[in-house]
Amino acid sequence: MMRVTVRYFAAFRDAAGTASETIETGSKTTGELYSEMVTRHRGMGHEPAALVARNDELCDWDTKLEAGDEILLFPPVAGG
Repeated sequence: MMRVTVRYFAAFRDAAGTASETIETGSKTTGELYSEMVTRHRGMGHEPAALVARNDELCDWDTKLEAGDEILLFPPVAGG
């Protein structure tokens, strides 16, 4: 288990009911953490077009997590 901070933006923030939270997780990658957060905050839904950043840098869903990381989750953005 490790401690990370998860920050939520836009619709994800609304679904989580908070802008950020520090959690203990057994997730090994950003993708696993995202799945964990979708389970924890069911209103988030599993959005394939969502974006993730680790310590303020956009990354892939298979990026490894380390204790103390700050993970940012961005829902898909509709354009027009």
